[in-house]
Amino acid sequence: MKRLIIQLPLLLLFNFTVAQPADKSFIKLTQPLKEKNAVTAAKQFIIGSVCKTCGLTINGNSVNVYATGAFAYELNLQPGDTSFTLTTTANGNKAVTKQLNYLFKLPAPPDTVKVLDIVKIETFPEGNLMLQPGDKIKFRVKALTGCNVTVNKTIQLFEVAAGMPGIYQGEYTIKETDSLLLKKMPVTITDKKGNSVNKETPHTFSLFSPLNPSVAVTKGRLAHLLFGLGEDRLGGAKIGYVDSMVQLRIIGKAGSKYKVQLSKYHTAFIDDNAVQFLPQGSFTPESLTGSVRAYGDSSFDYVTVNLTAKLPYQSQQFINPSKIVVDVFGASNNTNWITQLENVREIKNVYYQQVEDEIYRLTIELNHAQHWGHQIYYKGNMLVIKVKRQPADLSLNKLVIAVDAGHGGSNTGAGGPTGSLEKALALAVALKLQKALESEGVKVIMTRTTDKLVDNLQRVLFYRDSTPDLLISIHLNSAADPLRASGTSTFYRYIGFKNLSHHIYKRMLETGLKEYGNIGSFNFMLNSPIEYPNALVETLFISNPEDEMKILDENFQQLMAEKIVQGIKDFLEGCKK
Repeated sequence: MKRLIIQLPLLLLFNFTVAQPADKSFIKLTQPLKEKNAVTAAKQFIIGSVCKTCGLTINGNSVNVYATGAFAYELNLQPGDTSFTLTTTANGNKAVTKQLNYLFKLPAPPDTVKVLDIVKIETFPEGNLMLQPGDKIKFRVKALTGCNVTVNKTIQLFEVAAGMPGIYQGEYTIKETDSLLLKKMPVTITDKKGNSVNKETPHTFSLFSPLNPSVAVTKGRLAHLLFGLGEDRLGGAKIGYVDSMVQLRIIGKAGSKYKVQLSKYHTAFIDDNAVQFLPQGSFTPESLTGSVRAYGDSSFDYVTVNLTAKLPYQSQQFINPSKIVVDVFGASNNTNWITQLENVREIKNVYYQQVEDEIYRLTIELNHAQHWGHQIYYKGNMLVIKVKRQPADLSLNKLVIAVDAGHGGSNTGAGGPTGSLEKALALAVALKLQKALESEGVKVIMTRTTDKLVDNLQRVLFYRDSTPDLLISIHLNSAADPLRASGTSTFYRYIGFKNLSHHIYKRMLETGLKEYGNIGSFNFMLNSPIEYPNALVETLFISNPEDEMKILDENFQQLMAEKIVQGIKDFLEGCKK
């Protein structure tokens, strides 16, 4: 009965066309959603579904309709108004038509400023800035061409020779003599007659004194350092998570991110909601090292190093040979020794180096080629690297495997031409994967077994506490082009975990899906943990009508689940070699 309660709503979600009689004509569009559409790109797509036995024409041209009723049709518009008539019939029933109109206008070229004025001011980095001597600010101003433009009366901007007239750029390096106090800078444009216009930068600037460095500590369990200010749709590039109460020297701020001085030559950024400041006068985060110790207990190996402060760190995985490298920022070697006990099982060698000022590097060589994960945390002021051993028995039924069904609840994910939803199809595959693994004797941990919302932060913390041996996250891919983008792919972030995703990928290709790639260094939240090997499986493209047709078939879902299981088995066999 429990299984029926779970599957019934999923079946309703999967078969969106069931509500319509199979032979009754209808047209249901997922793109575009409006009858009249103003667009600025020639390439457009009409995407949707008709009844499963229907034929479809668009302006008299026959359109391929898949067994699910899905279709996708590419348009290459000419400037002006264009009308498209969709017509569908089934078994001699009355034809159903739908009219679409497109107004295609080429985007207007960037216009130049015609009068003495400043129409746009940009600063880089963006946002309100807290700066210190040596920091650079870049300015870009759009204004009337052929004028003199200055910032703060002293910073000269120059009109860019190439490109559109009226773009002025310049750069300024903060000096110790500068006086900035949470203020916007004036921007002045002056023409050849001496007429001028003044405006202000959109953001404020203030001076962060190097004489009184502020010390903050991390808070929460998911504080992470960032390499820089750039980001993509998955966020900024993470150096890695750090433990709570780690001390950071704050030297500036850009928007919502504080700039951190990790060592003499290295900086990073951290979200402002991930830290809290210590009182002024707190010591700059630094420490001489104490002795290093490597030992084991019944389950894990450990490496510890004594410090006098909780300092920030970064870890990396290396292969051929396999090793973990941990850089501790602000630490200096104090000629201490390394003690290694005989009860270690995974650790082969441990050694340290002072690779540069304020960067102390611990290298942990492993006995096995495969990385099984590690964790870094503080016990008091002692840094602990907890190394997970390769299981003594690599039989599938001896493992604990986490299965993560992507999205859920109000987070629907991507959608397909028939109206199918990623959240439902990901769960369908995940449930079949759970059953396939359990039939092999595996203990399975599930993120969700019903249609509910689970935040990605909750997922990471849940699995950090659950400590599975492996994690597989199930998703469906999507693209703006429903005709050309298709196929299966897997993703990993850390090189030490690549083998898991690669073995699954090779098995997924046996389903007949096109190759989209095994993709590394992927900045996805569920790929970010270092504690256990993990793989993101983007099963196929839900946006592609043919791929969607396959995933709507429960037999194909079952085939995918079985191929993932076979990929995990291949991974385990590879670990034995």
